[in-house]
Amino acid sequence: MSEKLSVVLAGAGTAGHINTLISIAEQIKILCPQARITAVGAQGGMEETLVPASGLPLRTIPKLAFPRSLSPSAALFPAKWAKEVRDAEKILRSVDADCVAGVGGYVSAPCYRAAKKLKIPIAIHEQNAMAGIANRLGARWADYIGTAYGGVKLRGRGRKPAERIGLPLKAEVIEAAKARREDPEGARAGAIEALGLKPDLPVLLVTGGSLGALSINKAVAGASRELLQVCQVVHVCGKGKSEIVSELVTQLAGKDALGELSASQDGQYFAQEGNYRIVDYFPHMSLLYKAASLAICRSGAGTVNEMEAMGMPAVYVPLPIGNGEQRFNAKPVVDNGGGILVQDSRFTEGFVKKYIPPLITDKKKLEAMGEKARELSGENAALVMAEEILQLANYHKYHE
Repeated sequence: MSEKLSVVLAGAGTAGHINTLISIAEQIKILCPQARITAVGAQGGMEETLVPASGLPLRTIPKLAFPRSLSPSAALFPAKWAKEVRDAEKILRSVDADCVAGVGGYVSAPCYRAAKKLKIPIAIHEQNAMAGIANRLGARWADYIGTAYGGVKLRGRGRKPAERIGLPLKAEVIEAAKARREDPEGARAGAIEALGLKPDLPVLLVTGGSLGALSINKAVAGASRELLQVCQVVHVCGKGKSEIVSELVTQLAGKDALGELSASQDGQYFAQEGNYRIVDYFPHMSLLYKAASLAICRSGAGTVNEMEAMGMPAVYVPLPIGNGEQRFNAKPVVDNGGGILVQDSRFTEGFVKKYIPPLITDKKKLEAMGEKARELSGENAALVMAEEILQLANYHKYHE
């Protein structure tokens, strides 16, 4: 049996969950380089690409969603759930796990249950203002719970309350946030040059998250002619969602207005042709954050917390489905004056034409909003989670 600490990090689904997992792993490696870290994700999920790319070993189990209503498939859930837990147990035993840390997503739940059965300590991070099903289930067995937001109604073993620590951010985002805070003009100039953008025009960053957002894409592209009169646009459309954007921009602002972001051989990026640059997916969002004057985005927890760390003024358009967590995610920063919240149904081409041009050209207002956003940043969350996980793992290995 190895004397190295063995930590299992469980999470799956969105890039937000996966990036949180990777951020925690980065800090664990800094604090304890000899620790063995194993990620557990769902078969067929984004984690199958993103986690190995980060250098972490990945084990997968089938994705099993909790039934939300009575149906024929719900009757099959108990047997499938039992198998999921057995699969998770096999993984935990095979790596001799000393601590299981979950960041949410369906795959976390069977890992929590397996850890409880094997008497392995559990740490949880909840990134949303409203806790998801998996973390609500696991909380009752958890030895430590960290949250991105205050007021999250989760209590751990012994009714121990959750601790607000912020959201674990990737190292590159933390470094970019520091650069933008300490030398905003220098950080912007460097990013503008690296991206091949124009230094004399403000940059509007548009992103719907890792999967893109069709409603945001249509509304912004539909206002492209008006936007390009006052700024340049970098639009991260989402995989497979750029065609409708390019068609609208070409139709409304002209073929010469459309451009792309492409990578050169030396790893730099350059903008092609017009001032409305589109890309399906951009691997280094921190570079775009340093260049941007204003962002239009969904309000997933990862996005909101990155915007806060960067001091980025943002227009948040919450995803109109689910349990409403995206609206609650953005509420604290909006209430603090660091952003604007717009319902998806109200975020139309007309809204963009009316409100975005005067906002992105008001430099003083954007600076004030950015400072208000930064006030809520929790840049040390990954470090706090790593310390708690290692403490639990150490106790389990040497005292159990």
